[in-house]
Amino acid sequence: MPYNEPSAGDLHVDSALTDLSVAFQQEEEGFVADRAFRIVRAGKRSDRYFLFERGEFNRDEMAKRAPGTESAGGTYTIDNSPSFFCDEYAFHRDIADSIRDNADPAVENLEEQATQYLSMKALLRKDVEWAANFFVTSIWTNEVTGVDSASPTAGQFGRWDRADSDPIERVRAGRTATKLSGGLRPNVFACGTEVYDSLLDHPDIIGRLDRGQTSGPAMTNRQQLAALFEVEEVLVLDAIKNSANKGATESNAFIGGKNALLFYRPATPGRMTPAAGYTFAWTGRFGAGTLGTRIRRFRMEHLNSDRHEIEGAWDQKLVSADLGYFFLDAVS
Repeated sequence: MPYNEPSAGDLHVDSALTDLSVAFQQEEEGFVADRAFRIVRAGKRSDRYFLFERGEFNRDEMAKRAPGTESAGGTYTIDNSPSFFCDEYAFHRDIADSIRDNADPAVENLEEQATQYLSMKALLRKDVEWAANFFVTSIWTNEVTGVDSASPTAGQFGRWDRADSDPIERVRAGRTATKLSGGLRPNVFACGTEVYDSLLDHPDIIGRLDRGQTSGPAMTNRQQLAALFEVEEVLVLDAIKNSANKGATESNAFIGGKNALLFYRPATPGRMTPAAGYTFAWTGRFGAGTLGTRIRRFRMEHLNSDRHEIEGAWDQKLVSADLGYFFLDAVS
């Protein structure tokens, strides 16, 4: 009887690995909405806030006073009409009993997986909404458009993927213009991934960093870029959104596009504290965290499933359009 070597299938039957699974989750650092605008914790879903008239504070009205006469005086106006309303968002994942009972060890921690999945959905929703509302044209008082030209005209600037452009000077001019219109210099620079990549390699920026360097290449990072732009933080909208329908081929795009934004963000929200924008988060509901979201688990008996649901209520609110400077189409 002839002898046949055993096949691979005779020696090993494939099964799922117990210590390995693959989930393509995005890094949380790429999501910026909860860091761009300070979170204002709201006990109620809707309310009002006071807006002091800026011009009254900046008017020079103090005057000399003659003996025995009254001093010059004045006052300021307060607008109590600004308000917020925290719209509610929610998303769920059901875990059927039959799925849980039949899960392999590598994927048996279904509750943890559901939490990570739902948390990513909330981060994505917030960044998509923030970019759609504040990272677009016709929102901010100050706005310029990038052009593929060495001689931009008024309201334009040379795109930052051009070697002959001047990003440091343009950002400085943007900070000065915002100071003039809003009374404060921007302290945050936000940009899309493609803009950030171009800035890292821009000869003007590399040239500022490698002066006096004695060895090794000049390397640019967010902290160095922040120092050059004289801001506290550089935020990169590095998250991606898949716009394809379920089951279709992925269609991914960076949420931040090719734009950039300078804006003022206070250290903390508070009374008489100006800001380009605030995120009002409804934290007064039972179980809500500091960002206004909560994850619940409850039984769906008619489905023989446990439902894991994330929900939150927030309002990303433009407070002062004068405290932002928008760079449209910063790269090609």
